Amino acid sequence: MRRSAPVLDAADRAGARQQLESLAARLAAARRRVAGDPSLAARLRVIEAFQSRRLAATYADLRGEQRYRPAVDFFLDDLYGPQDLSERDDQMVRALDKLGRFLPLAALAALQRAFELHVLTLELDVATAAGLAGPVLPDDEAYALAYRAAGRRPERERQIELLGVIGRLLDSLAHRPEVGLMVRLARAPAHAAGYGPLQDFLERGYRAVRTMRGTDVLLKTVIDREHALLRRLFG
Repeated sequence: MRRSAPVLDAADRAGARQQLESLAARLAAARRRVAGDPSLAARLRVIEAFQSRRLAATYADLRGEQRYRPAVDFFLDDLYGPQDLSERDDQMVRALDKLGRFLPLAALAALQRAFELHVLTLELDVATAAGLAGPVLPDDEAYALAYRAAGRRPERERQIELLGVIGRLLDSLAHRPEVGLMVRLARAPAHAAGYGPLQDFLERGYRAVRTMRGTDVLLKTVIDREHALLRRLFG
């Protein structure tokens, strides 16, 4: 008989809540900084537009393959893109106690790491935007100058690392049908509790990874390309 996937116990929930509250405080601080500086907000928008265009070009070849298209779309839309994820992220701390009772550990860990990635990406984008001369879509050279001025290489390394962590967690869900079933069964209670965006994120990630039938090639390609870009921009 298959054992059910483990869920968070009280100690796990306490540690996870502490980490999420720290991330939520960082997210609030970054948002306040942008809200209080209209010029920075305008420059942030052009940085996000530039990076969205860059990501679409960098991974156009993978997106052109049917096997990888759902996963690339998930990567661009749900993890690394400039979309407004505030509703999903604002739910994380409030949702932990409820979701921790019926979602498997890998699913909760994927949500937590996605929250960390979004917070870190916003912080780095704000730092990069602060280095722009003005709210005009930069060319590659102007972007590189702002990127180097922001610095924070360890955090940028962590940003890339998180992509791999999230991908592997979702892959672990996709390879265990009973865990995938738990994610699907969580749909009704999650939406009833008002945590639909979190649940929808998990389901999109699960479907994208399951369709791909293995994440090794995609994750290696993404991580290698992002590391190559990081080295070039700092170099």
